[in-house]
Amino acid sequence: MASTEVGITDGSTDGSTDGSTDGSTTGSTARPAPIGPVDSSKTPRFAGFATFARLPRLDQLPAGETADVAVLGAPFDAGVSYRPGARFAPAAVREASRLLRPYHPGLDFSPFEAVQVADAGDIAINPFLLDQALEQIEEHSGELVGAGSKLVTIGGDHTIALPLLRTMARKHGPVALLHFDAHLDTWDTYFGAPYTHGTPFRRAFEEGILDSSAVAHVGTRGPLYSKQDLTDDQRMGFGIVTSADVMRQGVDAAVQALRERIGDRPLYVSIDIDVLDPAHAPGTGTPEAGGMTSRELLEILRGLDGLNLVGADVVEVAPPYDHAEITSIAAAHVAYDLVTLLAMQGR
Repeated sequence: MASTEVGITDGSTDGSTDGSTDGSTTGSTARPAPIGPVDSSKTPRFAGFATFARLPRLDQLPAGETADVAVLGAPFDAGVSYRPGARFAPAAVREASRLLRPYHPGLDFSPFEAVQVADAGDIAINPFLLDQALEQIEEHSGELVGAGSKLVTIGGDHTIALPLLRTMARKHGPVALLHFDAHLDTWDTYFGAPYTHGTPFRRAFEEGILDSSAVAHVGTRGPLYSKQDLTDDQRMGFGIVTSADVMRQGVDAAVQALRERIGDRPLYVSIDIDVLDPAHAPGTGTPEAGGMTSRELLEILRGLDGLNLVGADVVEVAPPYDHAEITSIAAAHVAYDLVTLLAMQGR
């Protein structure tokens, strides 16, 4: 599936402590300083309740305050076609995020000092009725976005991307999409079911909530059902940067191609952890050999700095298949980079 030329084929502050510093002001009204992570010099990282990066819960913020960036759990895996277990991902990723620190040297930014970041907990999702589950995700994410938060959602299987994109489109109109995944996820149905983890972006295309001039897959690889899969995908406007493209042409070329395709459009980033090679992410539902390294993925994400990012998700971590938290740690770092990119929006 590798392309033959560079591009997309169609078919600061120093954060030396774990606390918080002075907050910013909006107009003439000063907001409270952001509440930062638990101070690891006073409470060891392995102790206490596990929130993402040891940040405050949303309900621990001062009355009337909301999170500028909220990390939301969507524990749902009723849309998987092979190995289940992604319902346990939000808890596992939170646990693996205990070692994250408040200063991001790669982006030269301290996200938890710049804006209020909080853990919004998990959505209570019906594990039996898929249609109701999608409604619950859309409703809950809509409430948070309506209150002024930008979301990084931790799935859950990739089915959750559809209601999240609906939420984004209500606020921003049709959005650009960068979809990091081993698979296209633009198939039509599985066993006659239109809503699965392999169909969210076809449904999103059909609903008109994607800007089809600015959508792309990154990291795809592996066998398909037929060449028609690529033809259908191209018809929906998707470009492709395969994992082989990243390996042969390098991260910088991939970033340049993606930035040119997205421009200044409102951008949603959806990351299936199986975009990584199973060596870097064994704990996932549909692993494919030949994937990207965690280093490549993180560097591509950092290359998106300055784009109009409006929201993101990290999905398909399946802790029952993980080893030594390899996958959960990778997902925690990916989510941290996404949080940092969102926190940098207003700088």
